[in-house]
Amino acid sequence: MSDQPRENVRLRPALENLPAYVAGKPAADDGVVRYKASSNESPFPPVDAVRDAVVASLEGANRYPDAAGQELRTALGQEHGVEPSQISLSTGSVAVSGDLVRALVGDGDEVVFAWRSFEAYPILVGSHGGVPVPVALTASGEHDLEAMAAAVTDRTRLILLCTPNNPTGPSLSTEQVEDFLARVPDHVVVAIDEAYREFHDPATVLGTAGLFRRHGNVVLLRTFSKLQGLA
Repeated sequence: MSDQPRENVRLRPALENLPAYVAGKPAADDGVVRYKASSNESPFPPVDAVRDAVVASLEGANRYPDAAGQELRTALGQEHGVEPSQISLSTGSVAVSGDLVRALVGDGDEVVFAWRSFEAYPILVGSHGGVPVPVALTASGEHDLEAMAAAVTDRTRLILLCTPNNPTGPSLSTEQVEDFLARVPDHVVVAIDEAYREFHDPATVLGTAGLFRRHGNVVLLRTFSKLQGLA
């Protein structure tokens, strides 16, 4: 084992100035049941169908799972009217966001997002050598789409829209996003983070699948961790 101090280990320059992700505080070990509202954990236990599926899956715990998640992707494709090949699975929408950054963003490339928004965005971008381009929210805590469109440059590769916005809450309407897309170059990917889609106006939610079908540069990010409680 080396006696050299760990300070001598050199990290990539992109990691040196990353903002720290501030998670909710762990619960005190005093016997009191607590719920992490900061992480929006469900206060309800898993439903019986989930419990049964987890128990049944233990029978195959010695086998590698289907890495492509073909069965789940097929079911989701049928549910949402898209091809399984258009669906990517990962351990939450944060991981899919990271996949997008890795696939699209090179050193010095830019990613535009509203701020404040999901705390992980600048970390995901910066850790892969990208340049975070935060655009201030309006006074009412909403995305300033005009300012975001103006922030797009030749180096922009990805735009992240969080709707409803975490942590401020306002949602973007389908019409707002459609107008925004008309001002964004087709080669720039626009990822719509819908982690809280079930918690806002259903009329707004219904339009996002249409955005995906009409625009080849739109990606929808969804999760089972909020409404379904599968954190």
